Amino acid sequence: METILKVEGMTCGHCKKSVEGAVSELEGVKSAAVDLEAANVTIVHEENVSVDTMKAAIEDQGYDVVS
Repeated sequence: METILKVEGMTCGHCKKSVEGAVSELEGVKSAAVDLEAANVTIVHEENVSVDTMKAAIEDQGYDVVS
């Protein structure tokens, strides 16, 4: 599965690394790629990974998930 989440507050390489790292650590996540210009993260994951779990991992890093 692929999920794209809109994330506010990401502005630099450190932000990108923080979000990608937090999501990638979740069990069942295959990859996470941040697009700073589009302000989103594309997550490839197994079906058992909930959107709420992915949102929580991103928000724990200090960013706001808006979709």
